[in-house]
Amino acid sequence: MKSEPDECSIDDLAAAPDRTVPWIGVRNYQARNFMRDGMRLGDGVLFYHSSCAQPGIAGLAEVASQAYPDASQFDPASPYFDAKSKPDTPRWLHVDVRLLRKTRLLSLAEMRAEPALAQMRTLQSGNRLSITPVSAAEWTLILKLLA
Repeated sequence: MKSEPDECSIDDLAAAPDRTVPWIGVRNYQARNFMRDGMRLGDGVLFYHSSCAQPGIAGLAEVASQAYPDASQFDPASPYFDAKSKPDTPRWLHVDVRLLRKTRLLSLAEMRAEPALAQMRTLQSGNRLSITPVSAAEWTLILKLLA
């Protein structure tokens, strides 16, 4: 899961009540579907800082809730407001994410240097999704790189 550090950093997550935040603002149907259909309570999360000087994995987290409607879609004052979304038929969902531990920054360059991660969706050219699945082999290798 990618987050811009000025929006929600690993330190913000660490400082949040119960070290948990709602992953609001996802406005891409494919990313929403990954949360809705693929994420389950307790699933591991690679917390990735994006759109910053040093992008990369900054920590490990877990899915702390099932997907539920993102309230920001109904708030006209929110940058994530969606006038076409209605409370009885919400378009946008999110999950809560809980910090497990902050890690050293595993940089984008380090991940790209690993041949075994060449097919990782986050590393694919043109990928702009904030949420992408990670295979079991990719997860295991990343944990080794972070050790």
